[in-house]
Amino acid sequence: MKAAVLYEVNQPLVIEDVSLPKPGPREVLIRTAVAGLCHSDLHFMEGLYPHPLPAVLGHESAGVVEQVGSDVTYVKPGDHVVTCLSVFCGTCDNCTTGRTVLCTDTTVKMLPGASNRMQWSKPEKLHQFLNLSSFAEQMLVHENAIVKIRKDMPLELAALIGCGVITGYGAVVNTAKVQAGETVAVIGCGGVGMAAINGAQIAGAGRIIAIDTNPAKLQLATKLGATDIINPADGDVVKQVRDLTNGGVHHSFEVLGRKETAEQAFGMLAAGGTATIVGMIPFGQKIELHGFDFLRERKIQGSSMGSNHFRVDMPRLVDFYLRGRLHLEDWISAKLKLSEINEGFANMKAGKTLRSVIMFDS
Repeated sequence: MKAAVLYEVNQPLVIEDVSLPKPGPREVLIRTAVAGLCHSDLHFMEGLYPHPLPAVLGHESAGVVEQVGSDVTYVKPGDHVVTCLSVFCGTCDNCTTGRTVLCTDTTVKMLPGASNRMQWSKPEKLHQFLNLSSFAEQMLVHENAIVKIRKDMPLELAALIGCGVITGYGAVVNTAKVQAGETVAVIGCGGVGMAAINGAQIAGAGRIIAIDTNPAKLQLATKLGATDIINPADGDVVKQVRDLTNGGVHHSFEVLGRKETAEQAFGMLAAGGTATIVGMIPFGQKIELHGFDFLRERKIQGSSMGSNHFRVDMPRLVDFYLRGRLHLEDWISAKLKLSEINEGFANMKAGKTLRSVIMFDS
């Protein structure tokens, strides 16, 4: 099969020939249909987060089951599936207390440096990425890294649910548990931010403030549920939010992964409010907050992949889309071939796209 390989940080991906063995116990071989280009991949490409190289990146994907290994009972060949990096064991303390996204059992994970599922003719070990590696024509994964979905769901839209949608929607619904009528501010209107906005609308938030410097993205945000828009170019973001809400919001969501916007998310809270950090702040970077603000019971928390229970959440998101409540068509800015992947990431970095997807049948 063809796969896009990252050899060095800050260097283009290279298309190489790679092979996969037959599925082992509890493993599933998937024919990749669609893979989304996610900003998280770019973080690893730019060395902001460490990972052993060379590696095949990609983690937001959908496809069709081709083969299953022994002991697999959840799926069969021909099933349509969405992947998720939140592979779970189902038996550790976190899994059995309902926090599968924080699974601690490494036996279901293909950890960096472990014996690898991917093979090629070069002497270097080729590393699997986040238990998936979806920038490839096929994936070999643990059965607990996938969820079955309805076959009437378009796979190019289903792929988005695998990371961007579940992360933004889940941060609102699962992590922050936004209640009907509460006020919400979302900093950053990329794919994850749009999912947070749409998720806040589904949750019944009373006021949803979208914050971005891109007027086109702000306009789309209003279509997805934003009631107000703020452009940081117009002045102090925290002051604008506080003026707009007469004192601050119940919930803020930072989805850019930057120190300054994380601090702004905390600064725009009303007393008792909660800031949820969704973006990947570069490894080792610290944020600074005013200690006095904690006296008014303001809180800050992280969200990992939307605190998902993906085998429950993702089929529900598919249903939301098919019932017209989750708006995904406008998210896809470009459909690319695997050979065009570097162009797609360049456009992402330049802020020209909301979401680009690799279509493997094109």
